[in-house]
Amino acid sequence: MLYDLIHEDKDVLVVSKPAGLLTIPDRFGNTDSLLEALRKDFGDVWVVHRLDRETSGILCFARNEAAHRHLSMQFEHHTTDKFYLALVDGVLHHDEGEIDKPIGEHPTIPGKMVVASWGKASLTFFRVRERFKHFTLVEAQLKTGRTHQIRIHFQSIGYPLAVDALYGRRQGFFLSEVKGKKYKSGKYSGEEKPLMSRTSLHAYRLRFDHPVSGERLEFEAPLPKDFNAVLNQLRKLEGVSGPGPTED
Repeated sequence: MLYDLIHEDKDVLVVSKPAGLLTIPDRFGNTDSLLEALRKDFGDVWVVHRLDRETSGILCFARNEAAHRHLSMQFEHHTTDKFYLALVDGVLHHDEGEIDKPIGEHPTIPGKMVVASWGKASLTFFRVRERFKHFTLVEAQLKTGRTHQIRIHFQSIGYPLAVDALYGRRQGFFLSEVKGKKYKSGKYSGEEKPLMSRTSLHAYRLRFDHPVSGERLEFEAPLPKDFNAVLNQLRKLEGVSGPGPTED
């Protein structure tokens, strides 16, 4: 199965999307997507929100038009709670904070976003989960849902995602970078393969009101293997300082 099913009822589907899979077909004619997979398995499904192709994590979909209207209004009015885990470059010194900067389309590069006065209001709250020698694991809560919001917001304050080909400093996370001179590749391994080769961003928690019962629901999507592999190596090789993982 292309996705992990977290919750299913007659009105709502909650799933975890792997990195590398489109949420919906793109404008270039690529039809392999989470939406198409869900429609194959469940019939009619309506899109409520999206994740970037290279971002993993939790998404909800509606199973009828009434549920779609209700859920879409929650996202439009920012009454949902969307939490992400992001590994960023550098050591954030503030335990928590907010980034309140407008985001708009880049004036000359299609598909790229930028902090700009003409952009739409965008607000991200964050708190540090773990600090390493050269990186920080942060929890980010979106209060708006702009394209590439977390990626561009952290880049704008000098802490781009640790892996981000568009806004960051590297396209992949290699063990040799943190091991340095201690790194030794396997005798027959050839070229080193990255531990992570997509954006170091995972949508891990989502809260919303059920469109029929009104009950406040909360779901989580565990970190995928590549993200866990990077964190485990950083804990081993760079140590952990500052706030550790916490739960609300």
